Amino acid sequence: MTKDAPKRNGEEEPREPSRLVGGCVLVVLGGGAVAVVIAAAPAAGVLLVWALGAGALWRAVRQGPVSDSSATPPPVGVAPLGDVLADESAEIARVVRIAEGVACIVHPVRTEVPQKEVAS
Repeated sequence: MTKDAPKRNGEEEPREPSRLVGGCVLVVLGGGAVAVVIAAAPAAGVLLVWALGAGALWRAVRQGPVSDSSATPPPVGVAPLGDVLADESAEIARVVRIAEGVACIVHPVRTEVPQKEVAS
């Protein structure tokens, strides 16, 4: 029966097996195999665990960084009410010294501009 076909007389469509269940089965089987190797020869078991860890690390590094293509795009449109945009100039309004003269904060002259609505 295809997915598009209607159900007949209370028939249920077969469910797809979960990927999580498959992963758990593989982890249990792999853990059992590692336990058998460790029981037979502890040194070989330790080397097997190290090799599996190195292989997992190599695979993770080879895949590279995760893409942002599925990230939610930034909102487009009007900024929240009450916000103003500011234009900074090269002129200095004031300098605030902090940490006993070791550092300072330079505040430029800012001209506040009322916000314009962006057409969406």
